[in-house]
Amino acid sequence: MRGADRYSALSADSILTTLARLGDRVCERFPDRGLTGVCAELQRIAHVHVKRVGEVSRPHLLLRGLVALVLLAGLFMAGVGIEQKVRRLMENPDQIGFEGIEAIANILILMGAAIWFLLNLEARIKRSQALGALHELRSIAHVIDMHQLTKDPASVLGAGRTASSPERDLSPADLMRYLDYCTEMLSLTGKLAALCMQSVRDEVVIHTVNEIEGLTTNLSSKIWQKIMIIRSEIDLPVPQH
Repeated sequence: MRGADRYSALSADSILTTLARLGDRVCERFPDRGLTGVCAELQRIAHVHVKRVGEVSRPHLLLRGLVALVLLAGLFMAGVGIEQKVRRLMENPDQIGFEGIEAIANILILMGAAIWFLLNLEARIKRSQALGALHELRSIAHVIDMHQLTKDPASVLGAGRTASSPERDLSPADLMRYLDYCTEMLSLTGKLAALCMQSVRDEVVIHTVNEIEGLTTNLSSKIWQKIMIIRSEIDLPVPQH
């Protein structure tokens, strides 16, 4: 990525680098927690996703070749028809007929329909590939959210436990870091989804990306509410990475 693109478009390499560093931090802080495995899975999905986005952004050469063949074949047949019509008129100037013109028009119409179908087929293939990649990102966002559901601020505020309460052995500082890592993972998930919009200008894909970004933003906001509750009650500083 060079020049203005460096500051006006998302960089897949930068996202992967940031995610790798986050994975290292999560592993160092919580090596025995499930969040470490979730972050590793997010990294795996991210590498596959970036590869898919690269594939989607490239033109489908086979379909483009078919479009060119259809165009050449149609032009050839239309040219032959026009040449034959002109020859007949030269041989018999008094003969006026529309059969040849109608045949040429039909060839051009069929050629246009075939080209339209092939070009739309390429768009549908790219849409399907992009939606498949986005589905994985939506799923991992929900998995990240599941790992923070039981991380209740009440666990560090002295609230009583019940027999069914989940195990809570994190200190207030560690709990804040744990929740903060979840928000970072959700944010990077949204950025991975946004990569699709840079490669596929499809309404369905854009709508799906916006849904995922909205989902990750809403989930992050709920987590930050927990962080702020802990910080206000325990008077802790903002988590240091």
